[in-house]
Amino acid sequence: MAGSRRYRVIFANQGRVYEIYAKSVGQGALFGFIEVEELLFGERSQVVVDPGEESLKSEFKGVTRLHIPLHAVVRIDEVEREGVSRVTQSAEGQGKLTPFPAPLYVKPGKDPTRS
Repeated sequence: MAGSRRYRVIFANQGRVYEIYAKSVGQGALFGFIEVEELLFGERSQVVVDPGEESLKSEFKGVTRLHIPLHAVVRIDEVEREGVSRVTQSAEGQGKLTPFPAPLYVKPGKDPTRS
């Protein structure tokens, strides 16, 4: 069962929301980042080509490991099989997605509200 795990990772980057599929997701060696490895793209049919997925495939061509900032991750799901990877415009301008305005790390004993 462990070898058949698939993950759907949804994250925000530069005004767009990415939905990608991978075989491996975990806490990385870089503090505050999620490591995503072995990206999966649909190879089901060579006759029908999805232009959105093809643009993602070319964007991540040659990438072996992806480091995503923890605060950019919207959701990580373990799924039975991968779907179609896609990129959509963020809803930030429409007030539907608001980032949490807080520091990621505060030194112990230091009050983040006081300078």
